[in-house]
Amino acid sequence: MSADSFPSGQPVTIGRSAEHRADIAATGLPAATGLPAATGLYDPRFEHDACGVSFVAQLDGTRSHRLVEQAIASLCNLEHRGATGAEANTGDGAGILLQVPDEFLREVVEFELPPAGAYAVGNLFLPGNAAAADKAAAEADAIFAAEGLTVLGWRELPTDADRADLGDAARSAMPTFRQIFVSGPNGDSGIDLDRLVYVARKQVEHHILNEDGTAAISVPSLSSRTLVYKGMLTTPQLGLFFDDLHDERVLSAIALVHSRFSTNTFPSWPLAHPYRFVAHNGEINTVQGNQNWMRAREAMLASELLDIGPSNIDKISPVCTPGASDTARFDEALELLHLGGYELPKIWRAQ
Repeated sequence: MSADSFPSGQPVTIGRSAEHRADIAATGLPAATGLPAATGLYDPRFEHDACGVSFVAQLDGTRSHRLVEQAIASLCNLEHRGATGAEANTGDGAGILLQVPDEFLREVVEFELPPAGAYAVGNLFLPGNAAAADKAAAEADAIFAAEGLTVLGWRELPTDADRADLGDAARSAMPTFRQIFVSGPNGDSGIDLDRLVYVARKQVEHHILNEDGTAAISVPSLSSRTLVYKGMLTTPQLGLFFDDLHDERVLSAIALVHSRFSTNTFPSWPLAHPYRFVAHNGEINTVQGNQNWMRAREAMLASELLDIGPSNIDKISPVCTPGASDTARFDEALELLHLGGYELPKIWRAQ
């Protein structure tokens, strides 16, 4: 449309020029974007910046270290999808989800493990201070014991910040890394064990606090089925930082990797992906409303499988961690539904 003349007396057209409108009609976006013209099924209007995610699987279920290597190579190819701060060697986050490498773990721990699937294992983030980490671990032991679970032992997770060339910002926020092994009271295994561990884990995350009131322990995963390695890393740093990932004894038939581009939260070690069930490459803009709905319904939650009801809902409440990222809270809601008895495909269809 046309507007009245500016004080200079020169008429001004408000809106897109004829040339600009023609450009958009031809390509879907201005030529200044440098994107190619629309052709076939491609339309540049649907281009978006987002995190990088990749999934690698062996269709016959055979586990191998080659698949782990392929997944890490795939992750490195997603470096352009991640982000860094002012330091090129401090990343927004990178990580990998694998099947529990049972044979490897039996060879590196100094205590006996139950049969595969009858113990849960997880890589935990504890306070960077050694004394505070020991205190938090002892409190976690007590919570698991109170829930009838046995902590079989802890393993110091080997890492190498120098080999990975971690930046100062990542180092300054770096937690203590320890691997925990937990078993059930009755030889529980698989998802049955995961349900028992879930209730205890939520208490560990909510009730073990630093002096400033923040959570002292972050649990990227704790499961009999999968294991997550992640952190405030760039994609090439992941395999260099965690020694386990380049050990040929670490085998898996599936791997989910993620390169993070932080949008609605700052980078941090716990907020790297993958989470326990998902890795996400977008942004959920309804996150606050979703959390409000979850919080409003918590008092009515009940599950025989989790042995949770109105009288003891405080064991897992709040389901969605306040202040966590959109994907972290989505993963927490998905986890509750799945462990509460819903099959994952049905949950996806309901979404």
